[in-house]
Amino acid sequence: MSEEEVRQVADALDAVERIADPEARVRAKSRIMAEQVKRNRAWSAERSALIKELWAEGNGLSYREIAARLGIKLSTVQDVFRTYKGSGVNRPRAAEQKPPKKPAAEA
Repeated sequence: MSEEEVRQVADALDAVERIADPEARVRAKSRIMAEQVKRNRAWSAERSALIKELWAEGNGLSYREIAARLGIKLSTVQDVFRTYKGSGVNRPRAAEQKPPKKPAAEA
């Protein structure tokens, strides 16, 4: 998608925000959000697949390089490998993501 196409989409969304009638504006926003929900899963799966392809089992780009190349946050790349799906607000802390340590063997 070219920068021009991205701008056109942004302009269309801006036009929805400028709808004067609050009810018409909310109806339009609701329809747009419903359409996007349908796409989110497929778009996320495609992004995850490309991230994994670029990483190439550790033989490809680094996480930081992937994030820079795709124009996304490093945490988004990391989440693909953590299989985390959710908002950053509810992301578990790093310590919470690690499995508990096994108790030391008794002597």
